[in-house]
Amino acid sequence: MKGQRVVEVVMVLYKGPRLLALTKTPPHLQFNKFVLTGYRPVSTAQECLRSLFYMHNELGNIYTHGIPLVLFLVLLPFSIPWMEVESVWICIVHYIACLCPTIGSVIYHVFMNHVGGEHVYDTLLSFDMFGVCLVNTLGALPIIYITLLCYPTMQQTAMLTYILLSAYGIYCATTARTNVLRLQAFIWQALFRFSLFLFRVYGSGVGSPHSLRLFIIMDSLAVVGGLVNIIQIPERFSPGLFDNWGNSHQIMHVMVICSIVYLHWGTLEDLAWIKSYQCPME
Repeated sequence: MKGQRVVEVVMVLYKGPRLLALTKTPPHLQFNKFVLTGYRPVSTAQECLRSLFYMHNELGNIYTHGIPLVLFLVLLPFSIPWMEVESVWICIVHYIACLCPTIGSVIYHVFMNHVGGEHVYDTLLSFDMFGVCLVNTLGALPIIYITLLCYPTMQQTAMLTYILLSAYGIYCATTARTNVLRLQAFIWQALFRFSLFLFRVYGSGVGSPHSLRLFIIMDSLAVVGGLVNIIQIPERFSPGLFDNWGNSHQIMHVMVICSIVYLHWGTLEDLAWIKSYQCPME
């Protein structure tokens, strides 16, 4: 009898509420007109958490960042050379940078249909975008530090400039009302990083000879993922077919995770390189 009771509880948990069509959802949740079904009803915080265990059109978005979040949280510390690097802050900000976008994304997608309505939704979206801004900000600081390693004054100026530029980008991203404006908020940060890559290739910037390619792939994946999310493909070509799996937002999620992995690989290359590098004497 006890085993039967457990089965009944599990069945109730997994059954979930009746899902809604696009036209039956609140207006602030109708941001992809090509995803037609599978919307969760307005829910309490507890009901939002229950949605982790039944199928709906946000489940893929939750787990494509939720699973990597757990893996990053547990596995990344073992691959970061904490005790081998003189500037330990690089390791700390890099680890935080890798976690930030997944934390914000999971919380946003789990609770986006909260009974608090549009106000709660906007707050969660801003928190999600804040996480994306942090990976752009914190993730680039080790790149700036190592690229300008032999120019301390320029190095400090560049890091301060990038932080101020990022603060403006955070404001733009968290207050933007469309996906296009959110993507545009990161343009100046991307151009700044690109100038660093050019300085490594054509100037006197330093760094591992293997990391630059990884960083370029990192930024390329992030940009392409953002564009896919804006264009809303493949669901644009077959509305309703990709409601639960394979839609543009999930593709963007996967590309963001791949981008973070390349950031991690590139940073590890630089950290291994910096241990044996000495700037030339003037």
